[in-house]
Amino acid sequence: MSSPAPATPGVRVPPPLIFLAGLSAGLALEYFHASLPLLDPARAWWLDLHAFGLGVVAIWLLGSALGGFRRNGTDPRPWREDSALVVEGIYRHTRNPMYLGMALAYAAVALAFNTLWPVLTLVPVLLLVRYYVIGREERYLTALFGDAYRDYCRQVRRWF
Repeated sequence: MSSPAPATPGVRVPPPLIFLAGLSAGLALEYFHASLPLLDPARAWWLDLHAFGLGVVAIWLLGSALGGFRRNGTDPRPWREDSALVVEGIYRHTRNPMYLGMALAYAAVALAFNTLWPVLTLVPVLLLVRYYVIGREERYLTALFGDAYRDYCRQVRRWF
């Protein structure tokens, strides 16, 4: 006999705060430690163009993901109980469009500021999100939805 699913995934720190903390650390290193530009400032217009594109994709991903949760009547916050498994819309292509959107928004800011430090601090942020947040969510959703979630995981990649 399997044990009942926990009431929530057990995520205590909101993922947007994890991304914001990493971005803040990267920008602080840029301004208080050593400047590490990605490109010569004369060519920074190229970074601005890419930052804008990443920002648009990030907003689209986040909006699509939140819309999927709203249509299914479930709460997107990972410290709350889930009432439905969202598998349509953007969730047919990635299991974590919100975290992917947050990562792209983070990268867009790094490009817009033309600094390498936030790009470097993105690595531990993504590891923290993957193992602290997504890992807990995956265990919770497996316990809650069982085979339906396992089948979904076999069909759709974690990131892209």
